[in-house]
Amino acid sequence: MPRDPLAIDGLTFDGREFRLAAAMTVMTDGTALGSRSGVRPGDPGLTVTLAGSTINTSSGVATVAYPGQGIYQCAFGSSVSPGTLTAAHATLNRIDLVYLRVWDTSVDASGLNQADIVYLAGTPSASPVAPTPAGTQIYMPLATITVLSVSNGGTASVNTAVRPYTVAPGGILPSSTAPGSPYTGQYYDSGTGLLRWNGSNWRQISPYTPISQAQVSQPGSFTAGTFTDFPSGNWPPLTFTVPPSGLVWISVGGAVMNTNTSTSSGWMAWRASGGVTEGASEANGLSTHGTRNYGTRRVLRSWTPGASVTLTPQYMFSSVGTLTTVTRADNGLLAVEPVATA
Repeated sequence: MPRDPLAIDGLTFDGREFRLAAAMTVMTDGTALGSRSGVRPGDPGLTVTLAGSTINTSSGVATVAYPGQGIYQCAFGSSVSPGTLTAAHATLNRIDLVYLRVWDTSVDASGLNQADIVYLAGTPSASPVAPTPAGTQIYMPLATITVLSVSNGGTASVNTAVRPYTVAPGGILPSSTAPGSPYTGQYYDSGTGLLRWNGSNWRQISPYTPISQAQVSQPGSFTAGTFTDFPSGNWPPLTFTVPPSGLVWISVGGAVMNTNTSTSSGWMAWRASGGVTEGASEANGLSTHGTRNYGTRRVLRSWTPGASVTLTPQYMFSSVGTLTTVTRADNGLLAVEPVATA
C-alpha cells in the first residue's frame, strides 16, 4: 500500500507519519521503526536539581521514542518544577523518580496531547528501588532522588545517571554500557575509550596512553642474594587496570652494573600483585654479568580484563660492591602499554 513520503506538496500528513519519518534523525534501538530516547550529549538541559525541598528541572530538549510511533521531540523553553519532595520516612530510605512524560490521545486514549515533567515518590523500604510510572506509556527517566530516612539524616541527593543519551545516526554515543543490537561499524564511548563493533565484538579504537614510573634514586645500599623490592621512595610501584583485551606490554629498563667480580650478576625486574600474581624472574628482568648493561626488557602479558595490578620494581645482585662505581641499578623506568582489542 502506498505511503506519503515527506515532503510533497498537496499531500496530507498525520502526526505518526511525521514521527516515523523523524526517526531517521536519531540513533536506532535495533528495531525496524525504533529509536533511542534521550537528551543530547553535552547538553545541560533537563537537569534535575534540588533547592531545599523544591525539585527543579532546567529548560531543555529531548527525544522520547515509543514502539511503532516514532519519536516525540519535546522542548521546554524555561525551567520546570514538577513538585515538592515528599518528606523522609522515619526509619526507611526511599528512591524517587523524575521523568519526562508524553500524552498522545491517539495512542493512549488519555484525552491529552502534551508533554510534562513529573515527580513520583518511591516506596520506603529496607532495599528501596525507583518506582515505575503507572498509567503512563510514553516517558523517559531524567533522574532519581535518593531520600535517606530521618534516622539516617533525612538528606536527599539527585542522580542523573538514569537519563539516557541519544545521537544522530552514526554518531558516537557516550554510555557506560554497550548499545544493544549493534550494527557493524557502530561506535560508542565507554568513558574509558572509544569502541567499534566489528560484527562479532567491540574493539577498542582510541589509543591507550602508556603509563610509566621512573626511578627516583638508588637505595642507600643493596641486599645481595634475592630479588628485593626497591624502597618506594627510591622507585615507587605502578598500579594500572588491565584493558578489555587483557593484553599489556610491560617494559623495564635502566642501567645495571656489577663488576664486584668477573662472574657477579645483577638484575632489574618487576613483580606483579593484586589482581594478578607474578614474581620477578628471567622472564621479566634485565640482567648483567660481570660488567654493565644499559637496556630495556619488554614482555607481553595476557591477564584478566579489568583486574587492578600493581607492579613493584625489584633488584637482585649475586654480590655487592661499592654503590654506583661497582654495583649499580639506576635510571630505571617501568612502563605499561595497554593493547587494544583485536
